Amino acid sequence: MQLDKLVNYHKTLGDPTRIRIVVLLKQGPLHGTALAHKLNLKTPTITHHMSKLRNAGLVYERRERNTIYFHLDRNKLEHMANAVLSIGEETKRMEEMSVTSDQKLSIVKNFFDKEGRLKQLPSQQKKKLVVLAYMLERLDKNRTYTEQEVNEYIQQYHEDYATIRREWVMHHFMYREHQIYELNPLELWPVTYSSSS
Repeated sequence: MQLDKLVNYHKTLGDPTRIRIVVLLKQGPLHGTALAHKLNLKTPTITHHMSKLRNAGLVYERRERNTIYFHLDRNKLEHMANAVLSIGEETKRMEEMSVTSDQKLSIVKNFFDKEGRLKQLPSQQKKKLVVLAYMLERLDKNRTYTEQEVNEYIQQYHEDYATIRREWVMHHFMYREHQIYELNPLELWPVTYSSSS
């Protein structure tokens, strides 16, 4: 799971009113007026909170005649609640595949030309992760980058910066929030690359 989605989920539930709404919806679907009455809030306030919960995928709506009822997506809630425990599992799988330093070097030589440009992104997962890790070697682990800076950095290697940027986020090499990017700790990476390792 992408780290930014997980962070957004926790931010969404980091509001006491939204937690109270989730607790109420666990008992069954309710419409906005009923939620406002039970929580002693105004309807526009409920609308605001429901929008946040809907954007996080935790509730969905069903219309019955002229009334919209809010339903709790229990499966999504459970999945997101357990997602923190699954971070790093990909790293364990990669360790089980045991990519040696020599194999990493061979992968890099096969997929990069003499000028250091990526010929193509490997389709095999193990090789792709090594290539993605290799391209991050020259980024500063102690600073944040704008999306434009990330794009320009990737273009040193390959013209398809959008795909590579997305792969970095999907595989937890990087974290993105509001178009600002930073490297995740190495413990979250599915594989690391070091010419000395």
